[in-house]
Amino acid sequence: MTIITLYQFEECPFCAKVRAKLAEKNLDYKKINVSPDRNDPQRKELLEKSGVATVPIIEVEGVFIGESDEIVKYIEENL
Repeated sequence: MTIITLYQFEECPFCAKVRAKLAEKNLDYKKINVSPDRNDPQRKELLEKSGVATVPIIEVEGVFIGESDEIVKYIEENL
């Protein structure tokens, strides 16, 4: 089973786009709401791992992908 984690803001329209794609594909995922503060340690760690300073970011089996369009493309092609 593929483990998917979505790092997001609840009110973010780009995050909603990714949630909708995950739902469309009927994929289970863990949702983690992150701080809007870019100086937050978790946000800094996500930037280091994904190369992206914004949300959404997904983690799939240790691989971090950022930017909603890239995430949707990844989901469509790989999950």
